[in-house]
Amino acid sequence: MKILKITLILTLFSFFCLSTMAKNTPNIYNYDLVDIDGNKVYLSKFKGKPILLVNTASRCGFTPQYEGLQNLFTKYSKTDLTIIAATSNSFNQEYDDPEDIKKICLVNYDISFITSSPIEVKGNNAHPIFNWLNEEYNKKPKWNFYKYLFSREGILVDSWSSMTKPDSEKITNKIDNLL
Repeated sequence: MKILKITLILTLFSFFCLSTMAKNTPNIYNYDLVDIDGNKVYLSKFKGKPILLVNTASRCGFTPQYEGLQNLFTKYSKTDLTIIAATSNSFNQEYDDPEDIKKICLVNYDISFITSSPIEVKGNNAHPIFNWLNEEYNKKPKWNFYKYLFSREGILVDSWSSMTKPDSEKITNKIDNLL
């Protein structure tokens, strides 16, 4: 009887420890951003939904990829895919003033998805999301328009360089598999 009680206690303790560790596993939903209008965006509100995160810049040769991101947003608008553009001047190709960024995003590309205020994506002042991507997955953007796709569990599924267009079949196939 005593052995049974000890076994039961150890089993319950192990279960409690494992469930606590699972809840504390870092994922994309542990982070927050500030949107282009200065509002806090709690990524935890997207828990259970796939997220495509792209570091962007308004004065880059890849800036026309905003059109592809908007195409994705439109194509998947009836799903729970969340698209987030993390604007950044880490590569010296983004405006400092969010109003200038909004002009590019809204006037030139009619963006409807979440767009952040400018953040750093590399170096000592990198936003915590990008530090986590580097530490957890050894993934950091080498340039603007790097793309990161996260599962419904908030875990990185895949990433693509600037050369891969957002609405490419490589990306849409991965998105389709998550949905």
